[in-house]
Amino acid sequence: VFSTDRIIAMSFPSSGKQSFYRNPIKEVARFLDTKHPGHYKVYNLCSEQGYDPKYFHYRVERIFIDDHNVPALQDMLKFTASVREWMSQDEKNVIAIHCKGGKGR
Repeated sequence: VFSTDRIIAMSFPSSGKQSFYRNPIKEVARFLDTKHPGHYKVYNLCSEQGYDPKYFHYRVERIFIDDHNVPALQDMLKFTASVREWMSQDEKNVIAIHCKGGKGR
């Protein structure tokens, strides 16, 4: 996990067998709810898989970027506009960004 004051980069929040070697989704949700209650939004940049957004109170935005590929300019513009809007709503707001492994995209 990489973190600044308002940006958290992490690997995919997983369940089942994947949670043994990736972030367990319930633990990620617990961490965000404890440290940033009501002030976080999760960005899933993984085109390969998703999860139920209820874990994060439906504050999840998905941008479909294929692993080992450059995102389309339109997707990057959508992402940056969304982040800018979320961050400007409240100085306490943070974002949690992930792909599959947490470093590729």
